[in-house]
Amino acid sequence: MVFMKYKKYFLAAVAIYILRFILSQSMGLMPQDAYYYFYSEHPALSYFDHPPMVAYMLKFFSWFFGKSVWAVKLTDFLVTMASFFLFHHLSKNFLSDNVARKALYFYASTFLLTILSINTTPDVPLIFFWTLSLIFAYKALFSKGIVNWILFGFLMGMAFDSKYTAIFLPAGFILFLIVSKKHRHYLLSKELLLAVLFFFIAIAPVVYWNIQNDWMSFKFQSAERAGSISRFILSPKLFLGNLGTQMLILIPVLFVGMFIVFYRIIKKMFRPKGYFSYKNLFLLVFSLPIILFFFAISLFYWVKLNWIMPGYITAILLTARYLNKKWLKWQLVVSLVFHIAFL
Repeated sequence: MVFMKYKKYFLAAVAIYILRFILSQSMGLMPQDAYYYFYSEHPALSYFDHPPMVAYMLKFFSWFFGKSVWAVKLTDFLVTMASFFLFHHLSKNFLSDNVARKALYFYASTFLLTILSINTTPDVPLIFFWTLSLIFAYKALFSKGIVNWILFGFLMGMAFDSKYTAIFLPAGFILFLIVSKKHRHYLLSKELLLAVLFFFIAIAPVVYWNIQNDWMSFKFQSAERAGSISRFILSPKLFLGNLGTQMLILIPVLFVGMFIVFYRIIKKMFRPKGYFSYKNLFLLVFSLPIILFFFAISLFYWVKLNWIMPGYITAILLTARYLNKKWLKWQLVVSLVFHIAFL
């Protein structure tokens, strides 16, 4: 009965996924595919411009599928599909079955998944481990259990080993503990200490490589980029360019709906005697800071279209709770049109 209710949305989502698979297998080897495949042929603890997880991902799948363009493309598609199913698992912790299904269709319709499915980047393993980290962050806070804290810390480290943007995971988690009165006692707890310990165990190889190479990778991604940003003056064109690419990534319907929902939730949560939800707060701290941070940076510096992607995972969960099926209908229609045009 529930399936019949959402049948047309399900069929639209499947159509988008078929188009996505066709795209992934028809585009041929892209420059970034070749670049990171070269990484995988020369395994190391880290690399100049990125940590090593993308290389390990390609190396692992090449053992099963061989060394070919088809195998590289299939790796991106399968890992991204795994992230898609992890998203659905995460959504069940926050949403009813019907709303979780709606969130899944919103997510399935985005160009975010398309970009990850068709082109090898460190964001492919990043989104996988980011989503998995959030599952165990939720379990640690709301289901408890020391093992959940250990796994959360280690998986955060795996996300950091994928891309340094994952630093927003521990930052968001600490922000949640500071704001949430109910969970603030964890700030000085053995549970948090264990999570931090296993985070550093996971990132130890990357840190060791940087020590051996004059902190080259960390410098490139922090000091050098910060220096580049400081040389730029205010540029509305860069901001508008970032706005346009982010609207494309989410599809304009969902993008506009997301900011409407952000405004309404924040207004409710932080007004005197307003409605406060710890689960909404959890979703906010892992989405709004990274989104606002990079939009602020885009006033001075060109922000690449994939930098904000991790923040959209919890943002979509939050948005799906408040947008009705009319929004979903238009999201899927526009997404289908965009994907067909792109194909």
